[in-house]
Amino acid sequence: MPDPKSQMWSLREAASQINAGSDLARVLHDLTRTACERGNWSMGSIMAVDIAHGYAHVVVRHNPTLLQRPLEDRWELATSPAQVALQRSEAVYIRDARETVEFPGYRREAFERDYRSVLVLPMTSTDAQGRPMVLSLTSHVVRDVSEDDLAFMNVIVHLGAIAVEREHRHRAQQDAAEELRRALLAQGMLLQEVLSGGSSEALAAMLGDLLGQPVLIVDFSANTVLATASPSPADYDDSAWKQAASGPLADQIMSAAREAVARDVSAMPAMRLDDGGQRLTLHSRIEPLSVDGEAVGALMIFGEAGGGDLHKLLLESAKFALSVQMMRSVIRFRFETRTLTELFFEIVERRWRDAQDALHRARRLGLQLSSATGMVVVDFSDMAQRARDVSNECHHAVLRLLRQQSVPGHVIAVGSGLVCLFPRETAADQARIARVARRIAEILRHSFDREPIVVIGGACNGLEDYPVEWERCWRMIRIARAFGRSGALSAPDFGPLPMLIGAADAGEVRNFVEGSIGAVVAHDRANDTPYLETLAAFVRAGCRSQLCADAMGLHVTTLRYRLSRITELFGVEVDTPERRFAVELALKLHGLIENSPSRPA
Repeated sequence: MPDPKSQMWSLREAASQINAGSDLARVLHDLTRTACERGNWSMGSIMAVDIAHGYAHVVVRHNPTLLQRPLEDRWELATSPAQVALQRSEAVYIRDARETVEFPGYRREAFERDYRSVLVLPMTSTDAQGRPMVLSLTSHVVRDVSEDDLAFMNVIVHLGAIAVEREHRHRAQQDAAEELRRALLAQGMLLQEVLSGGSSEALAAMLGDLLGQPVLIVDFSANTVLATASPSPADYDDSAWKQAASGPLADQIMSAAREAVARDVSAMPAMRLDDGGQRLTLHSRIEPLSVDGEAVGALMIFGEAGGGDLHKLLLESAKFALSVQMMRSVIRFRFETRTLTELFFEIVERRWRDAQDALHRARRLGLQLSSATGMVVVDFSDMAQRARDVSNECHHAVLRLLRQQSVPGHVIAVGSGLVCLFPRETAADQARIARVARRIAEILRHSFDREPIVVIGGACNGLEDYPVEWERCWRMIRIARAFGRSGALSAPDFGPLPMLIGAADAGEVRNFVEGSIGAVVAHDRANDTPYLETLAAFVRAGCRSQLCADAMGLHVTTLRYRLSRITELFGVEVDTPERRFAVELALKLHGLIENSPSRPA
């Protein structure tokens, strides 16, 4: 008979051992040994039940027999009482395993290992793989199990469950500590990479490894898109994805990121990309990157969202490191833009004192002003009211276009407009500048309701040419504004009369028109008379009455009456070549002014 006192002392020792934090395998083995020695059982084991695969695996075993024989470490659940014990949540007792028909596996082994009675108790714990556990005890002789025996064994099982759960908590704490150590180490590595002046490509690769997910880094200031692993391996491998993201897909990714940041959304809707030959739909999480409250970029993360505070800490560290990295791009971009703008206006306003000093400063900024240079001026000041808000975006878009087209050139911000300077030494350079100007108009169309005005200027061969060409380009811009023109334009696109208006003082032109035919225009408006129409048709017909009358569908007498009234009322005559030319010019200028969208009411 088991000694109750010795049983209590053994349980106390087991509890002390668990409290001391001993090795789990040793604790479970000692508990199994205690169950056998203090409960009068011959052998025992603790097994983990893999229900999904249909096996029970031995975790620890107590077998005091001296016989050396191979023992099974895995049991089919169909032949084991372990699954029954777990399903019923109560002990399964087999009085004589050699006679059982319910568990044939135990019946066979009962003869091989010389045991008779079996007791299997479920444990309220799982192993490291999440498999439920049971305590299995066997006896060489047939023995009965009393209520006291079951109570003692239930305490053993309970202590075992406590030991297992304690080990789980200990491992969870160790894992959390290791994850925290890794997060802090990663944070230090990111900051070290940024502060040491590391490249954005190296930082992107590091972030992809740390987060364990494909990422895209969108830099609004540097106008770049950096990719790591492919978010869709079936469509792109890693190398092809990096090239596509920084090449043909860059504009689409940049636009989607800007829109998501502007709308302040964290889960980007379906991003549809098209590289011209393949269409792709991606979903991502987006984290805005800011410097001084200004959005300077975005971190796009593909895949399932990570959980836990440490993942959030790692993500915040990544965002901070990227923001610091992009701060350099912001400062460099602002400095270069401001410096280029100041130098350009100093040149076009003829404010330089020493030409060689101006050329030297331009060379430091990468400009070769002493060689032939083509000028393209972009104007979007009369476009949408938000032109100022998108000027930086347009600046970046043009820079990205030049980089993608491998076109050497510089882009200079001039308020609500841009100036692009390109090498222009051959006829091929001139044709290339025209193509680039058309592409600039096309890509900037997305920022406005229509294409901006893009004027293609002539060649500048020295400092003295820049003020002349600058004024010439803005003269064409004023003409384009006046006549509602947009897109890529050059001087031949305007014709002679608009150029005449642009070259002359607008007030003098209007005074000439007013003095020549202003009274006729005013009379027609006030009295709904056709005198101006008649005068214009007569001039177009070469001052031939019959031809003009036929063109207007009038009798020649009616035409002559109208012409006489025009002479009587307004003093307008076309009887000499000089007067005829003046009237014809006034009529054409009046038509241009009337059709101008900037015409005063």
